[in-house]
Amino acid sequence: MVIKNNPYLLTLFFTAILICGCGSKEKKKEAANKLTTGPPPAPRVDGYIVKVIPVTEMLELPGSIIANESTEIHPEISGRMTYLNASEGKAVGKGTLIAKIYDGDLSAQLNKLRVQLKVQEQTAKRYEELLKINGVSQQEYDMITLQSNNIRADMAIVQSNILRTEIRAPFSGILGLKMVSPGAYITPQTVLTTLRQNSQLKLDFTLPEKFTGQLRTGQLVSFTSEGNDKIYNAKIIATESGISEESRSLRVRALVNNNDGKLLPGSFAKVKIGFEPDANAIMIPSQAIVPQARGKKVVVYRGGSIFFEDVTTGVRDTAMVQITNGLKVGDTIITTGLMSLKPNGKVVLNKVKS
Repeated sequence: MVIKNNPYLLTLFFTAILICGCGSKEKKKEAANKLTTGPPPAPRVDGYIVKVIPVTEMLELPGSIIANESTEIHPEISGRMTYLNASEGKAVGKGTLIAKIYDGDLSAQLNKLRVQLKVQEQTAKRYEELLKINGVSQQEYDMITLQSNNIRADMAIVQSNILRTEIRAPFSGILGLKMVSPGAYITPQTVLTTLRQNSQLKLDFTLPEKFTGQLRTGQLVSFTSEGNDKIYNAKIIATESGISEESRSLRVRALVNNNDGKLLPGSFAKVKIGFEPDANAIMIPSQAIVPQARGKKVVVYRGGSIFFEDVTTGVRDTAMVQITNGLKVGDTIITTGLMSLKPNGKVVLNKVKS
């Protein structure tokens, strides 16, 4: 009776009934939705059947162009330079006199020994005549002959020292910039100039250790240099005797075949080298690779379910990548929708490319 006589309480009473009725309707609606909706449908993806594709492995490596012969020109002895024939950029032949060190003292010593030898030879001739008539003993004659031979030996030493004052080109080539001027006092540590033989150039590059077994002498490589789009060829002529422990690579040397005079020693080169084709290479689309923190995975489709398999990759090109371990011919892999897939999940294949 209190509710009947109190309008405020009546309002609260009917409001509560209304709220309860609405709540029960919402719950019934949610339950109905659950019954009609069910689990989400399996995602639709594209597949690719793994197969063998012949592939040629092509490596691009940094290299350097070097002269066929190259050396710094140093004197053998110290002294004042009296002559310098180092025209910068000039071609010289083997044996050309490049520089001369003062040898006045050595020339004087050689002249002195020549006079001594002349006198000693005259004495030896007299002793030879006396020996015939037993005027001197054989021992005395031998001592005079020994002295003559000693003088000749001393002359040979002086002549050798005079030759060391002449700095000559050890091979034919092009002279570089001169570093000294006539009149300078030079030592064996002084660089007079450089000499390079550019008529024939060589190419040096390093090959990773895992490819060394496929390399052979006489194999051709191609390369380009900075600022020059022309493709040059070179033939491998030798390799280092062992693999570098620091870089785990093998140093290779090749002889440039088609030098047109535009290549300079010391230039950087981009070397391309190819190996024998692998007829049994497993190649898959590169978008099928799922990078991981440690390694790489591929999603494999088996009987409606998917499995994430670890793989090892090899060479690649713009669209395909080689799988060296983890897949076999005939496997079906997923190539689309990879980010939304979970291990052991279900998928529906839209289309399968082989």
